[in-house]
Amino acid sequence: MAGPRTLQVLRDEHGAVAAVLRSLLLMLQRGPGDEPERFFDVLRAMLFYIDEFPEKLHHPSESNLLFPKLARARPDLMPVIERLEADHMAGEGRVRELQHLLLAWELIGESRRPPFEEAARAYCEFYFAHMRAEEAELLPAAEASLGPQDWAELDAGFAAGRDPLTATVRDPGYDRLFTRIVLGTPAPIGVG
Repeated sequence: MAGPRTLQVLRDEHGAVAAVLRSLLLMLQRGPGDEPERFFDVLRAMLFYIDEFPEKLHHPSESNLLFPKLARARPDLMPVIERLEADHMAGEGRVRELQHLLLAWELIGESRRPPFEEAARAYCEFYFAHMRAEEAELLPAAEASLGPQDWAELDAGFAAGRDPLTATVRDPGYDRLFTRIVLGTPAPIGVG
């Protein structure tokens, strides 16, 4: 069955997002230190990644491809699907708020640090809980309930909207973003 390929794409993308979120939290623990320009640059790149890929590719693929098929196959999961869909709808606004709060901290100073840190921690908790719900409640149900035709359609749809951080064929246009995140994040979090 082709199903596990789509499920692996979803799990890989969740893993990439989780790695960025964990790195963001570790960066917050470290703080700007002696390199505030580098610190803010890396956090901006991380938030841009979250806004660019999970919000614009990953969530729409789940909402438009997986959720409708799963709702038809398992109507009992509608409350979970509706909750996750509400998370998707709120996600873009929340990441944009984080981008604004980060800019305020960078431009206005330390008085704006606590609001950013609080919002960033809350966002990470929200996102980790969202991914756990998908992986624990929806993906096993999808694997057990969807048929070969469903999986073939999902495979085609998810292949078209892959997150460049996890795709086997990298989009060179985004190499600069990944390099900024990976090389700009100081060790032991990153390699910078």
